[in-house]
Order: sequence, then C-alpha cells, then structure tokens
Amino acid sequence: MYDGQACDRLWNKSAIGRPMEGRRLLLTPAEVIFCHDHRHVDWPTTNWLQEAVGDSPRLLDEAVVVESLRVPGNKLVIHQNFDALELAYADSTWGLRWTSEGHPRSGDPVSEVRWFHASEHLDVDDLYAWSERVSSKGRIPEILVVDDEHAVVTYRVARAEPEGMMGGFTETDLEHIAGLSGSPLDNGGRFIVDSDNWPEERIGVPHPGGRVLDASTNQMIGSHNDAGRDAVGADILRDLLRRGLHPRPGFKYGTRWRCYDRTLGESHAPWLVIHPAEAPHDWRGACLASRLASGVGKTWLHPLQIDGVWSYLSITRPPADSRWNNPNRR
Repeated sequence: MYDGQACDRLWNKSAIGRPMEGRRLLLTPAEVIFCHDHRHVDWPTTNWLQEAVGDSPRLLDEAVVVESLRVPGNKLVIHQNFDALELAYADSTWGLRWTSEGHPRSGDPVSEVRWFHASEHLDVDDLYAWSERVSSKGRIPEILVVDDEHAVVTYRVARAEPEGMMGGFTETDLEHIAGLSGSPLDNGGRFIVDSDNWPEERIGVPHPGGRVLDASTNQMIGSHNDAGRDAVGADILRDLLRRGLHPRPGFKYGTRWRCYDRTLGESHAPWLVIHPAEAPHDWRGACLASRLASGVGKTWLHPLQIDGVWSYLSITRPPADSRWNNPNRR
C-alpha cells in the first residue's frame, strides 16, 4: 500500500496500481520494483525485495516484463487488478496494455499480454485457444519471453489461414499416381518413372528420370487405397494442397515444408510449416524458429487439429514500433 505524494500522478498519468480509499495506491510486487527503479519510490521495508522474491520466485522475471512494457510509455494493468477495475479479459491473460495515449478509465486496451520464461513448455493448443478469445475482442494477443539474463523479446500469436492461388486437388490425382510403378527409397519416399501425363505438378519433386516423392507425400499417396496408412504428415500435406498451396521441402529453413501461394518462380514461399512431431518443445526453440522465418521474410506456422480440422498458429515478430524490450543490462 503506497500513500506517498506521487499517488495521484502514478495513477492519473501512468495507470500504475489500484486506487484505494484515502488517496492511496495498492501496488503489485512487480509494480513496486518498477516504481522503485523508474519513479523514485522507496522500498516498503529494508528487506522487502529479498522477502518478495522468496515469496514469488518468478517476481524478477515479471518485473522486467513490466519494465519492458512501461518504459516505452504503455499503460499496463496486471491481472490482480482486472476485477477490481471492472475490466474484461480472456482467461489466462496476465496483463492488459493501453498505448501511451490511452488509460483504463477512458477506453479499452489494445492488447492482452502473457509472458513466459524461455525454458517454459510451448503449449500450442492453449496459445491457439487464448489467441482466439483475445482476437474476438478486437485485441492483439501479445507474448513476452524472458531469458536467463533478463532480456525480453516480444511476439504475437494468432490463427493463420494460409491460402494459395493454385486451386485444390482431387483424390483422382492420387489414384492416378498410386497406380504408377515406382521404387521405394531408403528415406521412406518413392521414385516414380516419369509418365506423359503427370496429373498434379505440386506433388513430387521433378527428377530427370521421373518424380521423387518424400515420405509424407508417399504416405499420402498410399493412404488413398489404404486409410490405415494415413499419418499426420500426410494429412497436413493433403490440407495444404487443398488450400491451393504448393508445398516443397523446408529442410534448409528447419521446417518440414515451405509453401508457395503461386507458381514456382513467381515469388518466394511466404510460409514455413512445421510437422507437429518436429516442433520445438519450449519457448527457446519457438523464438529461434520464428526469428529464422522472419529473417527470410516468411511466417512460421504450427499445425494443430481443432475438431478434426487442421488449423495453423503463427508466432511472429510484431512491427518495429511494438517490440517491447527492457533497457539494456550489463
């Protein structure tokens, strides 16, 4: 509970804390650290920081997240104050963010925020459900990730609907290819001697003597006559083709597929699609994958099945003016 002379300014100007009777502010522990570092507010007691970290081992990480959001001028309300301030929010949201011009008393937030340590588990199902709840309110789902030296990086998560301009494909095409003679390859794929009427240019990689099918494509072809042979990779590949995309191997980008939305040679592939079994298990891996994709001008997508339908979660870097980072530390 803070009752110093800065109370009115902290709330009215910066939306810090929760206003209480008697012109006092109730601050969360992370807000106490921010006010001490950036608003010249004394510690509540001499040993307060040590005791607070002992009570909450995540406090120091949470404090740098607060710092990253507030130093650029954003207003931030942390989850402990949502109900008291009568604010609407999605389940699992940690904080609500307003721009420097906004304020909780006069408008809705522009984004809802969650944060994770880089070593924490990446739960794409939970992220997808949360991002849908946030997006339905017209807000941005923002993620801040903290590493072991208290550096912070910002990402946005959202449902993606990759679509191409090359039309769908028919099971008749698979039936035709399944009937062609070929030889198995030791990587699980298949080599098919070229025929005069290859039905679908997006299936298989051209070879001077025919077509090379990778393991997922071979499974997709085989599943036409034997549903029991279908596999996750083959099912995702079928969905990508139905979306009018041209999937090609994504090995050099660290993913299963790179997907073009138009004829090869007309443009670069805008999407990189991971196989769920090969996806990163923590935020450290997710950040690496997303940064690699961003560096080559592509969007990293994680497929997940919702009610029997394939959906895609994107984890992307936000625009340059929305990348919240804490001040440089030694």
